[in-house]
Amino acid sequence: MTARSALRRYMLVSFLTWLPPGLMMAAMVLLMAGRGLGLGQIGLAVTVFSIVTIGLELPTGGLADVVGRRVVLAASAAFTVAGLVLMSVSTTFAMFLMSGILKGVARALSSGPAASWYVDTLHDLEGPGADLKPGLARGGAMESVALCGGVLAGGALPLLVSPSLIFPLAAPPLAGAVAAAVLLVVVVFALPEPRHAHRSLASVLREVPATVAAGVRLATGGATLRRLMAAAAASGVVLISIELLTPGRLAELAGTAERGSLAYAVVAALGFAGSATGSALAPRVARLAGGSARGAIAGTVLTALSVGMLAATSELNGPAGLVSAGLAYVLLFVGGAVTGLLCLEMTHKAVTAAERTTVTSTSSLSLQAGGIVANLTLGTLAGQAGLAAAWTIAAVVMLSSALLFVRMPTGSSRAQVLPARSGSG
Repeated sequence: MTARSALRRYMLVSFLTWLPPGLMMAAMVLLMAGRGLGLGQIGLAVTVFSIVTIGLELPTGGLADVVGRRVVLAASAAFTVAGLVLMSVSTTFAMFLMSGILKGVARALSSGPAASWYVDTLHDLEGPGADLKPGLARGGAMESVALCGGVLAGGALPLLVSPSLIFPLAAPPLAGAVAAAVLLVVVVFALPEPRHAHRSLASVLREVPATVAAGVRLATGGATLRRLMAAAAASGVVLISIELLTPGRLAELAGTAERGSLAYAVVAALGFAGSATGSALAPRVARLAGGSARGAIAGTVLTALSVGMLAATSELNGPAGLVSAGLAYVLLFVGGAVTGLLCLEMTHKAVTAAERTTVTSTSSLSLQAGGIVANLTLGTLAGQAGLAAAWTIAAVVMLSSALLFVRMPTGSSRAQVLPARSGSG
């Protein structure tokens, strides 16, 4: 395999991993509401998904580091198929809860292994000094392209199917299940991985907790990774503030929930296009800024200013409100993608292959934890003090996180955590 071939496969897997969530995104809440769930039940179903994802982030990351990336990615695709098929046929709260559990397992399993596979493969081909930014940027761009195209297709699909054949809002998750099945085939046949030494089930179960513990110690003990985990948590606050508050804002501007759903699909697609652009620009931003840490500062400041723009224009109505919200959304995702890509590169540089997926799962866990905090606070704040207040808090959190990249330590986190063991063998 060549570096170019590895990149193509990584880009394809990145696209197919995020296409199913994109397809179901616009219809998910409306499907649950159409099947009789109230807002409280819908919120609980989404929260269960987040809890399962957080609970399994580290164990599944450790599993990928023990048994290999391909096995875990294939399992993720299989759980995605099951979760989306169940979602499309669910008619009760319990069924939607089970669907959320299956999707949460799939999300946790998919957190990190694809990027880790690409980094390990590139290191095998070009050595540990290989430049990771271009490939990771293209993978991130493909994720955003998948979300952009998926949310547009998923938003339009209910209008194209016959109600006599299928409940229209069930069509997007079914399409997502088909995309996940394609991913399963691609992972099994197109991601060659060096053969792992044979392990018994007992051996695997013993090694996963040890790998997780080592990854947690590394993530919390090294100055570089501690800062990156905190930055991920701040990003989680901002992302949830957008996902939680933007749909209602757009429905208010559009006039009805149905038009608001379409407006959200369009704005979200523009945001994902902005994310793809940001991922592609990240290497150039880092070069112009004088390093990855300084490039991350630039992306963080742009993200914070964009959320501030949402707060400042929250009282605008009509077309002006829609245009300002859409522009802020695009700029926010451009900045967020620049920061995210450069943080990912700094994370991979701070670890070895033995704990690579575990540590990237820790980063995902930090992002989810920040999102849960925002979910529990910003919705209530917006209801009591208005959207401007909630988005202002999110902007301040994001802007403050730029300080984490100032004088970012450049040494290996392993060296920072285990200085006394470097010569002990």
